[in-house]
Amino acid sequence: MDSLDVLGSKPRLELLRLLSRRDMYVSELMEEVGMDGKTATHHLDVLTEAGLLESYKDGRRRYYTLVREVRVEISPSPNRRFVARFPESDVE
Repeated sequence: MDSLDVLGSKPRLELLRLLSRRDMYVSELMEEVGMDGKTATHHLDVLTEAGLLESYKDGRRRYYTLVREVRVEISPSPNRRFVARFPESDVE
């Protein structure tokens, strides 16, 4: 799944928003977003595989935390061309 697909999900964006405030464990996230454990775990796994989250265990709880620096590279497909046009400036 590419980065845009990962970020194109409202539930995943909501999880990222919550985790931008503090590290949280699965049950807290489930309660905040109103989703069941299986669904929450799926979304957290997708975000972790995409390199946006990391997790760690504290006792019996698994906490999720945002990766503080993420690099995303976007490039056009080989068969497409992107053209940027800028208005001409009024230089005197």
